Amino acid sequence: MLFVVAALTSGALGGVSEAFGVHENNTFTTNITQPVNPSGQEISGAVPVVLALPVTPYANPTSHDFSTLTGTSLLVQLSTLPQTGLTQFAKANPETIKKLMTSPPAAASVTSWWSSLSTAGQARFSKSLPQMVGNLDGVPFTVRDSVNREYLSTAIASARTSLSSGIGRAKLVSEKHHLEILEQIARTLAPSKSKSAPVRQLLTFDPTGNARAAVSVGNVETADYVTYLVPGMFFTVQGQVYDWTTIAQQLHSQQDSWLKTLAKTDPSYRGKTAATVAWIGYSTPGVLDIASLNEADQGANLLGSAIHGVQAVRANSMPYITVVAHSYGSTAAMIELSKGDVTVNALAMIGSPGAAAQTASSLSVSDDNVFVGEAAWDPVVNTAFYGSDPGSAAFGAKTMDVAAATDPITGKKLAASVGHLGYFDSGTTAMRNLALIGLGQGSLVLNGTTQDASRTLGTTQHASAPAN
Repeated sequence: MLFVVAALTSGALGGVSEAFGVHENNTFTTNITQPVNPSGQEISGAVPVVLALPVTPYANPTSHDFSTLTGTSLLVQLSTLPQTGLTQFAKANPETIKKLMTSPPAAASVTSWWSSLSTAGQARFSKSLPQMVGNLDGVPFTVRDSVNREYLSTAIASARTSLSSGIGRAKLVSEKHHLEILEQIARTLAPSKSKSAPVRQLLTFDPTGNARAAVSVGNVETADYVTYLVPGMFFTVQGQVYDWTTIAQQLHSQQDSWLKTLAKTDPSYRGKTAATVAWIGYSTPGVLDIASLNEADQGANLLGSAIHGVQAVRANSMPYITVVAHSYGSTAAMIELSKGDVTVNALAMIGSPGAAAQTASSLSVSDDNVFVGEAAWDPVVNTAFYGSDPGSAAFGAKTMDVAAATDPITGKKLAASVGHLGYFDSGTTAMRNLALIGLGQGSLVLNGTTQDASRTLGTTQHASAPAN
């Protein structure tokens, strides 16, 4: 264990890490169909459950009975409140709001609840409870982006005002740290000088504690292919959100290029788009808690909720969903995909220290699209530190080559990945393969065998099926 900790700490400080430097009459009814299948879609024949509010809403939004409600029941009751009532509730019950964000209701239920609100009702929630709306999986992504950006701007202004007001030393240090986190996120969202640059969306923004954030490169609301980049240990919003998003941008650029290449031989790819999400949606472990799976368990739940959010919002136009998980992030991803509650189209794990899952087939991934990449001089791979080794033959995952190679389609020379953080270096075989995995092109992924030379566009299959 000490060897792994030392190696990870060293790797985190060098090499690539330098780049990571009631309706209005006070009544409300909504049909929320249950149960749902693992992708968040309704099961045929399910019986509608009707949530109905009393004609007269609670007079006191800070009352004990009101604040002890949870999940969708709380959202429905909050819908009866006017603007002032929602604002009062938010101020009086910050922990309740926090719990809604970290232990959210089912995304499909949130989508049903949100769509049942009037335009005025949605505006009331966005204004009075921006932190909740902006982080609630199941709310449309364009709404979350808009609300989160406004909330970020307000938070930055408030932090700067606080710093200039002559506060005590302890408070000053805390506020400076808080402002640095906020400014890193703002820097990540700064408009690109290029007019052709893809849109960026702030899908998650929780500034409390070490903070959580998720920034999408590309529009998750409309993209045909959505890839979630899940980081491992030592990643924080303050330290890495900008560079993690830069990596998402590089991966998105490769996917966009491949979509154009694929369209040359397959017209069905024309007009297809991708979105890549730099997801730091959980608190990753540091040196002191590296041996624990607490953060992995929390990350698993939050990642599952995020994916359910895509599937709920995009139920009528389901994208191809891929998870690219690095290091401890792969442990969190395997924990979630072992539950059978959510299914993705593909999973790529790189630099994995393992998990309790024993085989690739035990993970909820469509068509056995589980890939594993292991770089030379990566001290974490093959350790099975948290369980079975996903890179072993017994695990049954597909090998993703990360060594130096020549692309058989483009003829481009590809560099090898070295060490624990080298998978994301530009121009590597790893990045090329990760881009294609996210587009459902497993047949084109290089695996380091003699078969690689025969991988051509003629072997492609159009992958646009939803995660079921």
